[in-house]
Amino acid sequence: MRVFDRIDPTTLDRRELHLWLLAITVISILATGTALLMYPTVFSNPIILSGPTLRKTFFGFCVLSILLAGYFLDRQLTIRQLRRQLVEEQNHMMQIRHEASAELLESLPGISRFQDRLTMEFRRASNTQEPLSLLVVQLRPARELSEPVEITSAFGDGAKALMHTLRREDSIYQFRPGVFGILLPGVSAADAYRVADRIADRLRAASGASECFSFDIRVVNYPEHIATAREMEKAVVSFLPENQPAPHAA
Repeated sequence: MRVFDRIDPTTLDRRELHLWLLAITVISILATGTALLMYPTVFSNPIILSGPTLRKTFFGFCVLSILLAGYFLDRQLTIRQLRRQLVEEQNHMMQIRHEASAELLESLPGISRFQDRLTMEFRRASNTQEPLSLLVVQLRPARELSEPVEITSAFGDGAKALMHTLRREDSIYQFRPGVFGILLPGVSAADAYRVADRIADRLRAASGASECFSFDIRVVNYPEHIATAREMEKAVVSFLPENQPAPHAA
């Protein structure tokens, strides 16, 4: 029946406990009923078995029934203990993951370091007539993530995905929580957009099926979009959340 097919995932443990109690209760009732029905035969005049042999058989059946019910109780207690240990280990692993994400985000250089590196890279690009690209990646946590530790973990996963796309000469910075900048020396605008596509694929994989965050990627290139380092800094400021409404999710 459809009524019994509707199962709430949050009540699975309680349903399993009810099933175990029902099984143990039914086994105990059947064993007790069988023992009561056997009792008059054991202590009367039996036809096949007689004397001590029949009594030993009766008491052996009773002991076996008790042992069977005890075994089921022991298995249920063991399973509950293992599940409790599993939940504790999962919580411990989640705590380690949150701490690792927080440490990773704290280790990323901020906007002041970015300004210093930008000045150096822009001077080098101007002297060598090479392009210089900047990717600004904004992560937005899903609405389901309400706890700060969950948001930090999501941002940490996104930062790991960004770091996996970096070359040796590239550098990544954290401008604001959830807003990252990637400086790409010697990368043209066309190549920067291809890099942005690869980053988008990695971010989608990092977000997972639960879509713990959405993202938006902006590309700024010298000399195609801007002509000075100051203009690139202004472009970065314009992309920050407090200076612009949040764009649509990727």
